[in-house]
Amino acid sequence: MTQQFYVSPEQLMKDRADFARKGIARGRSVVVLTCRDGIALVAENPSPSLHKLGEIYDRIGFAAVGKYNEFESLRQAGVRYADVRGYSYAREDVSARGLASVYAQSLGSVFTTEGKPFEVELAVAEVGTEPYSDHLYRLTFDGSIADESNYVVMGGQADIVNDSLARTWSPDTSFSQAIEVAVKALSSTRVAPEAGSNGEPPASPPELLGAGLLEVAVLDRDPLSTRGTVRAFRRIGTVELDRLLAGAEGD
Repeated sequence: MTQQFYVSPEQLMKDRADFARKGIARGRSVVVLTCRDGIALVAENPSPSLHKLGEIYDRIGFAAVGKYNEFESLRQAGVRYADVRGYSYAREDVSARGLASVYAQSLGSVFTTEGKPFEVELAVAEVGTEPYSDHLYRLTFDGSIADESNYVVMGGQADIVNDSLARTWSPDTSFSQAIEVAVKALSSTRVAPEAGSNGEPPASPPELLGAGLLEVAVLDRDPLSTRGTVRAFRRIGTVELDRLLAGAEGD
């Protein structure tokens, strides 16, 4: 009879966590940041149809990095949860906090009981009527949940992007300014030409990512007055984003 190898629970959890982190790090970064006009969601994503950003409910958005099939199944489950809760009770009863709790339970259950953890990291954003009432929740592969403030960076070289945002983010910006800040932060992971050591000029900043490599959406703070709808989520098209980035490069 063959003997089963014993693996301690601590080592098993560590191996699963390392596996999930490596999968997430291979993805391209996503930034979610608050601003005066609402919440901007910006992702490095060259695919025009496989979205990393999505709408969950009236004032709630979703962003993810990792394996597409895994976070897309979670997004769809979140939409079903929000629809059922809003229909059974009231639309105001659907909140980012409740949705994040459901996601945390699902991710934690998969991490501890299934053979392979989800290689995903999620952000759930809810825009409020005032900047102080915005909510950002970050969820990791093991079901951990964190209530973030100001901005969230996930996937890829998150440390570099986070350092850039720490220097440039400001709460009193418009959507266009916030998107410019996010794109510059995402572009900072590109390798810029190195400066010479014999009096040559310093390295130039990295070239900004083009509109074709980006996916951008916003959650309007007051969509009823700006667009005549209660749904806050709006995607920024390629043409509009091209104009915005052209203005940023000219600054």
